[in-house]
Amino acid sequence: MARSYTLLGLESSCDDTAAAVVRGYPREADVLSSVVEGQSSLHASFGGVVPEIAARAHAERMDVVVRQALDRAGLTLGDLDGVAVTAGPGLIGGVMAGVMCAKGIAFGTGLPLIGVNHLAGHALTPRLTDGVQYPYLMLLVSGGHCQYLLVRGADAFRRLGGTIDDAPGEAFDKTARLLALPQPGGPAVEAEARQGDAGRFRFPRPLLDRDGCDMSFSGLKTALLRTRDQVMEGNRLRADDRRDLCAGFQAAIVDVLVEKTRRALVQYMKERPEHPCLAVAGGVAANQAIRGGLETLCAELGIGFVAPPLALCTDNGAMIAYAGLERFAGGFEDDMTLAARPRWPLDATQAGMLGSGKKGPKA
Repeated sequence: MARSYTLLGLESSCDDTAAAVVRGYPREADVLSSVVEGQSSLHASFGGVVPEIAARAHAERMDVVVRQALDRAGLTLGDLDGVAVTAGPGLIGGVMAGVMCAKGIAFGTGLPLIGVNHLAGHALTPRLTDGVQYPYLMLLVSGGHCQYLLVRGADAFRRLGGTIDDAPGEAFDKTARLLALPQPGGPAVEAEARQGDAGRFRFPRPLLDRDGCDMSFSGLKTALLRTRDQVMEGNRLRADDRRDLCAGFQAAIVDVLVEKTRRALVQYMKERPEHPCLAVAGGVAANQAIRGGLETLCAELGIGFVAPPLALCTDNGAMIAYAGLERFAGGFEDDMTLAARPRWPLDATQAGMLGSGKKGPKA
């Protein structure tokens, strides 16, 4: 019988300082504790995440959330089999804070150190929550990412497509700012859209006229801005106009994701999976209109649909601990040369979609 492992996971790639303890085997693991400390109040007045503020907060709080995670699990460092940490991609200051904390723990205790790709943490979460079998199709849809990933193993990912500019969560946040709604923008826009008429304003569905699974969402923001300016009365936007704008914008996002997912599923089914499954993760996966559209699509095609609980869809340490567990069980271990990486595409065989600069592509 395979050995059970107990791993501590650290996550600090953006504005959540997180630690968790996971115990078990690949596809059969339990979350013993999960602590996530957000930074929303620190960034609220700036209209977005300030990297320097985020990095300082991570450095100040990472050891605290580690202690809390161990206490809630009723364990000590001596009860662990290893420590996993997000080593990228992400805001480099925050990633460095997590990596240095993990290195300190590993050096001081002699525990194995396992670096984890943040995106792999999201992509493997369905195996933690639902025991999904390889291969499966993952739609990672969040504030910073939007990709279709064919997941064949803990370190085997093929990107079928993704956004060439803004991620959906980023588009929701920008739309919220344009309409004077609070942040984070996703929940605020969704709440307004529930009361609006999605048919009143017809927004573009970018790239639906092109083959493939790539997406674009930046033009939606521009179209919404122009429409908003047309209906404003002086400097005032009527409440029903705001609701209808949100409804129309959200409907465009849903239509794009559903159609692109249909195309991605066609490619995925060429793998002849024994148990076909679409899994969705990332904060935007909490949007009920998006989730409903994808569930309907999967029911129509006879394909399983999995969406982990919201607490495990957004950034957290449990997904990193579990991804580390899968890698460690497969014989992988890092040493003290593990470095923080601001950019780290999951599928290194394909050309980068975003940010192909001196540091390499973001995705």
